[in-house]
Amino acid sequence: MRLGILGGTFNPPHLAHLICAQEAHRALHLHRVVLVPAGIPPHKSVEHEPGPEHRLALCRLAVSGDERFDVSDLELARDGPSFTVDTLSVLKRQAPSDELVLILGGDIAAGLPEWREPERVLELATVAIAKRRGTSQGAVERALAQLRGGERACFFSMPRIGISSTMLRRRVRAGQSIRYFVDDQVEDYIRRHDLYGGGAA
Repeated sequence: MRLGILGGTFNPPHLAHLICAQEAHRALHLHRVVLVPAGIPPHKSVEHEPGPEHRLALCRLAVSGDERFDVSDLELARDGPSFTVDTLSVLKRQAPSDELVLILGGDIAAGLPEWREPERVLELATVAIAKRRGTSQGAVERALAQLRGGERACFFSMPRIGISSTMLRRRVRAGQSIRYFVDDQVEDYIRRHDLYGGGAA
């Protein structure tokens, strides 16, 4: 199976995440894309953390009913920081025949040389980078050229979508609607559980 891995805090998951997953699924001929919410991101804290169990539930609601997508609690169930190399190692042990494709934004991919065991990451998975404004393909390629295996990385196109989880949390806190920015079930869950301090989304 050719399996796409899309990690993130997903705080909350929104339509840009889903479109990225969809475009990767199509362009890279993936059998499935798995969203992997981070437990403890190693390079930054989870801002306005509603609780990892809520972020996991939101991810499951966001992809429910779409057989192309799945959600893994692998990083949430593991103690300590959520290093990608550890996640990929576990997935490879669980299903050695699967071909893993790690889906990254350009800004994240440009920082790959600073990750824990980046060349091991490139051994375990093909890195696929969403082409979008903000970080040039050349900058990403120069960063990957520092690493053994970086030449195997590929790029895929994604429409520019100006939605971020930070923006959505701010809208919730301000009492503004987030309808159409997130799946309806995600919006309903955020409102019912009073996440992000808004009272009503």
